[in-house]
Amino acid sequence: MLRFGLLQLTMTTLPEAGVSENAVIRPATRADFPRIEALLAASHLPSIGASDLLDGFFVADNNGEIVGVVGLENCAREYALLRSTAIASEWRSRSLGRRLVERAIEDAKRRGIVSLYLLTTTAERYFPRFGFVTTRRELVPAEVQATAEFRGACPASATVMSLTLAS
Repeated sequence: MLRFGLLQLTMTTLPEAGVSENAVIRPATRADFPRIEALLAASHLPSIGASDLLDGFFVADNNGEIVGVVGLENCAREYALLRSTAIASEWRSRSLGRRLVERAIEDAKRRGIVSLYLLTTTAERYFPRFGFVTTRRELVPAEVQATAEFRGACPASATVMSLTLAS
């Protein structure tokens, strides 16, 4: 702590990049939805249908504050849509997004999902690190194309990506 006359300044050190502090990744609850919705809005992502899909969502919780989210939308027994990946701006570049996506992928594997799909307008260079590859809309299974995100919540210009989890 530095003292300047009557003014006291407490010096805090931000964690190094790659450190995600105390954030715990856990399944989302109904009570988390207002903060999830705010995170999605701040990241310019659609929240259409998210409140009905919370059983497939995970949040990053830092002492009761929701600082990140990712969701899985089951589309059929073997397909799911990875959606709603958002991190609070002050928590970006700390590997929290990576941890959330990895948790969602592991959950998809546990559920027996064969292929994951996603739509993105900004992160087409981010998701290949998890094994996602760009694909064409017409190659996406009809069950995935029937989701609100494919039907218009995401623009038709969004990049479509897929990840094969099992053969």
